[in-house]
Amino acid sequence: MNILILGSGGREHALAWAVLQNPKCDRLVVAPGNAGIHAIADCADLDINDGGAVAGFVEEEAIDFVIVGPEAPLAAGVADRLRDAGVLVFGPSRAAAQLEASKAFTKQICDAAGAPTAAYGHFTDAAAARAYVSEHGAPIVVKADGLAAGKGVIIAGTVAEAHAAIDDMFGGAFGGAGAEVVIEEFMAGEEASFFVICDGEHVLPIGTAQDHKRVGDGDTGPNTGGMGAYSPAPVLTDAIAERALAEIIRPTMAEMAKRSMPYQGVLYAGLMIEDGAPRLVEYNVRFGDPECQVLMMRLGAQALDVMHAAAEGRLDTAQVNWADDHALCVVMAADGYPGTYDKGAVIGGLERMPETSQAMVFHAGTTLKDGAVTASGGRVLNVTARGETLAQAAERAYAMVDAIDFPGGFYRHDIGWRALT
Repeated sequence: MNILILGSGGREHALAWAVLQNPKCDRLVVAPGNAGIHAIADCADLDINDGGAVAGFVEEEAIDFVIVGPEAPLAAGVADRLRDAGVLVFGPSRAAAQLEASKAFTKQICDAAGAPTAAYGHFTDAAAARAYVSEHGAPIVVKADGLAAGKGVIIAGTVAEAHAAIDDMFGGAFGGAGAEVVIEEFMAGEEASFFVICDGEHVLPIGTAQDHKRVGDGDTGPNTGGMGAYSPAPVLTDAIAERALAEIIRPTMAEMAKRSMPYQGVLYAGLMIEDGAPRLVEYNVRFGDPECQVLMMRLGAQALDVMHAAAEGRLDTAQVNWADDHALCVVMAADGYPGTYDKGAVIGGLERMPETSQAMVFHAGTTLKDGAVTASGGRVLNVTARGETLAQAAERAYAMVDAIDFPGGFYRHDIGWRALT
């Protein structure tokens, strides 16, 4: 098959790396890609949010299968445009992508499906939102309703902090994503990520992971798009995963089908687990980033098989064979992230990094300039390793981090701490 992956981050580099291991892949194109992807696949300068442009490119390049990486093209209806053109695509429709594009929509689906989640209020003006917070107190969670690149969630420890977050959101701090706001009860427990593949009818679990959202060691500082991850997540036991499937995921899929918007693609359920009971924090309609990196490291070539099966509606014939291993990813970010950060730093030492099924540096925000890899984003590199134990995976990943020369970069030193302590 000729395969096109849409996206330019660490998630897409990991997907490309896994897809290329499968003999079904004859040619791989990634649009627009990055410096790391450029080394293993063809890259195309393409507006991935323009369904017409993507469909035209697919026709010109005789692409057989499209994998949509980020959420923005899905919310823009790119998968719909491709399906209308008869193209095989992995990723939900624009209607189904509302599970991530609108937190209020997800809450309505959960209400209808009886899926356990946090109590909430949905607001279109700041005064009503502030009144809700004053009534319910803190801690409380304030969320921009729309897509905010993983940064539109504020866990407010005080009423004043929540009021400030509300004012920021309605004041345009997150652009159009904050035009509406969802306010939720604060859920205690341990958070983990559960990933399943769906074909509109069938659901196939493909792994668990735990992300590190806070920017600093010890889970301090502001939320980010993710500073590291590991897989599997010990807190998400087989029993809890089965309960999440029965109480949350399958009822959601049934409700989506009932509304004539069947879900096809990967579904990422962020779960809060307390006393063995999972509750839904949020859905994402694509692979998490950097959770995708640890999942792909463990899945390898199987990833293409299950995505292809889902796109063709035959997921009931697919399965995943897991090795009894662990993977861990450390994000190297530019100083200042998730706020204002500098670009253009030249990164050294990458030529000495291993590129094996046990260890990879996946590029996120990089570009090639005069033949050198330079930093072009907030999250720049995803240093990922496997091991027989999580401690071994962490040791390998951090040894690689230490060998990379990234002036103006930083990283967390405690990825995996919950499972390692």
